[in-house]
Amino acid sequence: MKYIPLLFVMLFVTPVWAVEIEGVSLPDSVTVAGETLKLNGAGVRTKFFFDIYVGALYLSEGATSAEQVVAAKGPKRLSMSFLYGEVSREKLVDGWIEGFEKNQPKDSLAKLQSRLDQFNSMFSDAHKGDLFAFDFLEDGSTVVTLKGKRAGAIDGADFQRALLEVWLGKKPADKSLKKAMLRG
Repeated sequence: MKYIPLLFVMLFVTPVWAVEIEGVSLPDSVTVAGETLKLNGAGVRTKFFFDIYVGALYLSEGATSAEQVVAAKGPKRLSMSFLYGEVSREKLVDGWIEGFEKNQPKDSLAKLQSRLDQFNSMFSDAHKGDLFAFDFLEDGSTVVTLKGKRAGAIDGADFQRALLEVWLGKKPADKSLKKAMLRG
């Protein structure tokens, strides 16, 4: 009976992990702009049979469709926890460009180009264990945090939508990752 208070305290002090994927522990919630977001879903980005990163989507309310995610008000976070030994800056930038081109009409892409260039300039090589976080704020800005350091922010709800569509658009980078993120 004397151990019950200790057990009760431990329940509130111990961090809660929602899921572990490929050795990456993902918290069940994160705080963005003062709001608690819950893990909506997570999965592995695979390319040519190699596991590249664990992607996780955090939202204030669960969502099972890309349309719900894009339309949702309030902050969102998408994170990438790298599994692969090294992904060069060039490959990252090529991936962003390809993801934008596959999911944006040419006229929209032209309007986004200067901000995509600004976004791409933030990146350096990624290594196993690195964490990239993209916080989509209600004011339309996207805050980019790379390896624990704020790299910058990109303005525009149109940029937010286009970046989300790299993972959640009609032609996502990885269909199984998209499905995993949209478990709701």
